[in-house]
Amino acid sequence: MRAAAGALLTALDEPARQRARHDFDDDDARRWLEYRPRPRPGVSLADVDATARKAAHRLLATALSPAAYAQAMAVVALEEVLDRAEDWRRGRHSGDYWVAVFGDPARDDRWGWRFEGHHLSVSMTVVDDQVSPAPLFLGANPATVRHAGRPVSRPLGPEEDLARELLDALGPAGRAATIIADEAPADIISATRPTAPERLDPLGVPRDRLTPTGRALLDQLVALYLDRLPPELAAREAGRLDGGELHFAWAGATRPGQRHYYRIQGDDLLIEYDNTTDDGNHAHTVLRRPASDFGTDVLAAHHTTHAH
Repeated sequence: MRAAAGALLTALDEPARQRARHDFDDDDARRWLEYRPRPRPGVSLADVDATARKAAHRLLATALSPAAYAQAMAVVALEEVLDRAEDWRRGRHSGDYWVAVFGDPARDDRWGWRFEGHHLSVSMTVVDDQVSPAPLFLGANPATVRHAGRPVSRPLGPEEDLARELLDALGPAGRAATIIADEAPADIISATRPTAPERLDPLGVPRDRLTPTGRALLDQLVALYLDRLPPELAAREAGRLDGGELHFAWAGATRPGQRHYYRIQGDDLLIEYDNTTDDGNHAHTVLRRPASDFGTDVLAAHHTTHAH
């Protein structure tokens, strides 16, 4: 990450570099999550040359597994698909993604970066060479593009399909404990808040009340989100959760193509998914660590040994 962030800053011309760089202690800019098409801190990829754009993508790739990087690139490409579906009225563009670097990756022991635009937000905080990898948001609109009844594009399909498989495996009693509302919320509950709620009630069904099949499927669903990260980071996050309690909750319709939502909560873990437009074809997903987003965990450890 240090090498990729340094290469990005080198590839930018001075005006772009000034827009990309922020002080690490600028919390308003650093503790930022915005998945809607809004202005945001950083430099837009639309305003830099091909070398700098490639450097930004290489930096993004250091934070994502190959599969998640492919999802992210599909999300970016959907901006052009959505713009066409809206008759080009909004002027959406696949270059409307911003990259920001906080601190100096070459010299600082505390630094971070973010790659963000519509339906994509990846924030990484690095302290004493320990990476704190959240929040990580992926969305898709349209969630599915079909031709002749078959999906042409469905970047967040695994997140929906595996959750539905888990819901089906619960049986009537398990589903009664899992479904917390007949209607799905309008969006993910954590939204764009810089601090995610530590607990969302109702919790839903606890993992230890599931059948062996249900527990295995819930573990697979959590792993699907953790595996958005590179293997080393995913393994560390899985180890942190090992042995802790998990809860799974669902809201809304249980049939595909209708408004639905689910969440998973654990020790310093919040996973949310929603597909809540009228046609159930606009998905949001997020992986958050309510007590540790934006490096709160690694910064706390750092401050016990370093004076600032």
